[in-house]
Amino acid sequence: MSSDDERNERPAAEPPEQLALLRETVRKRKPPKARPRTWRNAETAAELPVARVLVDKGLVHLDRYFDYAVPAAMDADAQPGVRVRVRFGAGEREGRREGGGLINGFVVERAAESDFPGALAPIAQVLSPERVLTPDLLELCRAVADRYAGSLADVVQLAVPPRMARAEKAAPTPPPAPPEAPAPGGWARYPKGAGFLRALADGAAPRAVWTALPGPGWPDELARAMAAALASGRGALAVLPDGRAAARVDAALSALLGPGHHVLLTADAGPEARYRRWLAVNRGSVRAVVGTRAAMFAPVRDLGLVAIWDDGESAHSDDRAPQPHAREVLLLRAAHGGTAFLLGAHACTVEAAQLVDSGWARPLAADRETVRAAAPLVRTVGDGDESRDAGARSARLPSVAWRTVRDALELGPVLVQVPRRGYVPRLACEHCRAPARCVHCHGPLEAVAADEPLRCTWCAVPEPGWRCLDCGGARLRARAFGTRRTAEELGRAFPAVPVRTSGRDHILDTVPDGPALVVSTPGAEPLAAGPGYAAALLLDGWALLGRPDLRADEEALRRWLAAAALVRGQREGGSVVVMAEPSLRPVQALLRWDPTGHAVRELADRAELGFPPVSRMAAVSGPPEAVAGFLSQAELPPEAEVLGPVPVRAPFSGRSAGAPGTARIREARDVPEERRDRALVRVPTGRGAALAAALREAQSRRLARRDGPAVHLRVDPPDIG
Repeated sequence: MSSDDERNERPAAEPPEQLALLRETVRKRKPPKARPRTWRNAETAAELPVARVLVDKGLVHLDRYFDYAVPAAMDADAQPGVRVRVRFGAGEREGRREGGGLINGFVVERAAESDFPGALAPIAQVLSPERVLTPDLLELCRAVADRYAGSLADVVQLAVPPRMARAEKAAPTPPPAPPEAPAPGGWARYPKGAGFLRALADGAAPRAVWTALPGPGWPDELARAMAAALASGRGALAVLPDGRAAARVDAALSALLGPGHHVLLTADAGPEARYRRWLAVNRGSVRAVVGTRAAMFAPVRDLGLVAIWDDGESAHSDDRAPQPHAREVLLLRAAHGGTAFLLGAHACTVEAAQLVDSGWARPLAADRETVRAAAPLVRTVGDGDESRDAGARSARLPSVAWRTVRDALELGPVLVQVPRRGYVPRLACEHCRAPARCVHCHGPLEAVAADEPLRCTWCAVPEPGWRCLDCGGARLRARAFGTRRTAEELGRAFPAVPVRTSGRDHILDTVPDGPALVVSTPGAEPLAAGPGYAAALLLDGWALLGRPDLRADEEALRRWLAAAALVRGQREGGSVVVMAEPSLRPVQALLRWDPTGHAVRELADRAELGFPPVSRMAAVSGPPEAVAGFLSQAELPPEAEVLGPVPVRAPFSGRSAGAPGTARIREARDVPEERRDRALVRVPTGRGAALAAALREAQSRRLARRDGPAVHLRVDPPDIG
């Protein structure tokens, strides 16, 4: 009987059966995927037949090496540092080395025998003979994992970029000859600057905290420090907070040394180009690296200098576990490798002040006369200074600020720093002053434009007919203004002057040297061509100073100094106006241009209270029962002090007393959230390693036993309240 007859005689299937039959037919016709060979029963290597492999499993209770057999055919390629594929799964937990799925890993070492009592599964595949996890890089990753109570596999993921096969095909090239020692250049403005460069060029390892002078000269000065380290025959590494700053140092180093001496490691290059440059560093073809946060692990050979710029910027802290900070990683590299260390910024963090206070690093700063000559004139006005000028009132500016802008526009561009982006990001009821909330999720409402309805910043649902949930009022008042609203008002006050904006959605790199108003959020300020901005306005200082954060004052001063440093010096007519209470400590530090003094006083206050960095802290967060169980099981150091646990503070309070007609709406709209607690564990300086080890061990036991929900650990949390 023919196949056609068979189909004709087959009874009609039900629609679900037909669908299942169709899926089975498609599955059978689909070509099978190529899988790496498992080398079962293959002959093992004659020498060192055991490979210890770090599997790509970022779980603390699996943070150890696993032994695998090395097939004879892979003997030459399966060397320490290469990427491999191995079988890993349920059999590992049951004491067997068979079964399980394929997973990536790194060969850490080769050995003659294994402590494992059973039969070893063979390596399934050597992905590449390129040795990417070198012994020095592995040691650094282990130190970072120990410091942050994390797993080694997680840190290796941060340190070694994903493989791009085409990039590995290029043959390695020898490094260029060491350049000549550079001239001091801008370092001559610092009393100890030239000596610092000479020490680097002579092969020494000086350690300095550098308070950079205002102006555009710091990229060239940082490039000269790197060139001095290269002149000694060693390598150099500089970590910058963002791609724009890295591009400036890259351009300065290229202008100083020419091409071929360094590479730029940033995300803008793309995965393949970034991996190709990383390979050039790993192979020793290039001995200098300029990059962003991920470059802190760059495997520079014969490393002689590690440098970081603006260590207070939050971008230096990695978002991925175990969330290391670039400053701390570079400090580990300097301490373990005996390399020179340079921490530079216009501001000064309390961590930098502690490095100087402990004697580990020396201060590197200009004298007061040089600072006064380079810095702009800074003036301050309080929030209550109302202007009598109509143009100033239309721009929401005090008279001093309005006159400063008017006069400075005759000399060049004016920078206006606004703490918040958007149009009107914060609104309140005009009658009772209660924050305007969304009736769906209770998120804060914002005005996105003058002719558009209100919108929730959390759920993005429009609120065209808003009414206050507390008093029923329908009129609103602005609690804060964003960059677009500020640009709109300045455009009305100065109609003949172009207004440009720079923020998260669109960041300007540079602006021409001519009359213009540049409205920017903190951190997005573009460079001004020529001598710099003629003036700068720092608006709404209360928004930066009023944040419920231990670092609020330090962060506000850092943001202000970064913007004011773009303004030309006082001798060239540069001026800065900050709208904040003049008596506050950060405002006074800005007026005197004394970031170091501010950091020293902050450090003294924290020492009195026992806050970091004079102590080490870790945060334990999660469901209440998980946090309580974790703390009860953890064998903390005897000096440890547990603060909490307390409920994690929500962005806003839940219900509030209001009009009777709004209570039912609020009850119906509220969505219950899972409660989370957080506890802080504090130990004295010098006991941070013991604390991290105890937390890591407790987390490992909890995960291995599957003892309730997991908790999140964060060593050195940036926000402690």
